Amino acid sequence: MNKIATRAIAIIAAVGSMVSLAACGSDTASNANVPTPKESDGSVTVNFWHSMSGTNGQALDKMINEFNAQNKGKITVKGLYQGKYDEAITKYKSAVQSQSTPTLMQIYDIGSRFMMDSGTITPMQNFIDKDKYDTSDLQPNVAGYYTVNGKLYSMPFNTSMPVLYYNKTLFEKAGLDPNKAPETLDEVKAAAEKLSEKNGGPAQYGFNAAVYGWYLEQEIAASGEQYCGPDNGRGKDRVSKFSFDNDAAVTFMKWWKDMVDSGVSGNTGSDTTAAINAFETGNIGITIESTADLAGVMDAAKQKGFEVGVGNYPKIKKNNSGPIVGGGSLWISNVKHSDEEQQAAWQFVKFLSDPKRQAEWHTGTGYFPTSKKALEEPADAQWRQQYPQFDVAVKQLQNTKLTPATQGCSAGVMPQARKGVEKAVEQIFEGTDPKKALSDQVKALQTDLDDYNNSLSQK
Repeated sequence: MNKIATRAIAIIAAVGSMVSLAACGSDTASNANVPTPKESDGSVTVNFWHSMSGTNGQALDKMINEFNAQNKGKITVKGLYQGKYDEAITKYKSAVQSQSTPTLMQIYDIGSRFMMDSGTITPMQNFIDKDKYDTSDLQPNVAGYYTVNGKLYSMPFNTSMPVLYYNKTLFEKAGLDPNKAPETLDEVKAAAEKLSEKNGGPAQYGFNAAVYGWYLEQEIAASGEQYCGPDNGRGKDRVSKFSFDNDAAVTFMKWWKDMVDSGVSGNTGSDTTAAINAFETGNIGITIESTADLAGVMDAAKQKGFEVGVGNYPKIKKNNSGPIVGGGSLWISNVKHSDEEQQAAWQFVKFLSDPKRQAEWHTGTGYFPTSKKALEEPADAQWRQQYPQFDVAVKQLQNTKLTPATQGCSAGVMPQARKGVEKAVEQIFEGTDPKKALSDQVKALQTDLDDYNNSLSQK
């Protein structure tokens, strides 16, 4: 077994099976050789593993077919669905051990650190530099998530962001302005109190959201604070500690617990689907969720006879910070893949990043376009005019200042951290002091973080 596979396995072993969801960012893969651009000699096959199903999968298949038609006799991309994100990265880890990885891999946001640290990928920056590819069209806040110490490791593809959803019909019944979304936590609470049936309002609950660790990450970023240090792992130094027990996190959890305790907020647990379904019944006034769910929510609302409003992710205080992007990106593997194969994958990556294709992707799926010029495509502009709810998220992205805080935490055990936060939230709802519950998880995760970092010295 070669050094690439040995190194990846060492990282996997350091934190057990949970590292299958590892998070983003280091500079350790920067020495991988970049393939020299050249024409393919005959047809080169690019196996592309992804996690897009349903409507999203159909939109992706359409673009794959279009690329193959344009490159007939040169490059053939085979899109292969690998299940949901966690299943897909687990399969990738197995493929590393058997040295049978796909040439191109879609990995979700918190899987990025494993990919970077594993030594199994050629950083996208290498292709960009060799090809003199112009990255100025990439949305800076999107590219920023996959950038560490100035290097772009993967190409952003399907990108989402959390927003506030609200039932405009219930707002009107409660005497609230249906055209004005709450912007701060205090405003959300005030609206939720008026909406809740406990206070004579038209909604079963004024607010409800899943117990999902992602939301705490977002609130910390939206407050301009950092989830881990130093610098959220975005500089040259690796993350050495978590700090998700900071003031912003504690304030957010006190706010949420108070609404649950008062009966203004429901509690559907950690199942995000259950939380979305609760909102789609028309009995919840406000929720927070990913933009990736917006199309489905709007369809459900139409069937139930209510109108959906969308607002920015609520903050503790108004500022120029904002939430972090989520979703996935594209990685080119170097495990027994020739220069020609890797270069063929790069050609497909460039095809998907084209403004026209990104506009198709945006309007076909609801994911953000990674291209700024895609928003200028007539079809995209017309679509957002027809469905202004989608434009809210685009403007939120554009108005969020790119900082280490809004890039998100780049730690090797980010999935464990997210699960740890969810455990803390459940404990808080059961009566544990918010600061204590969060701090206990920060302390508990230190061993995992140290083990992961120490594993990187193994060969």
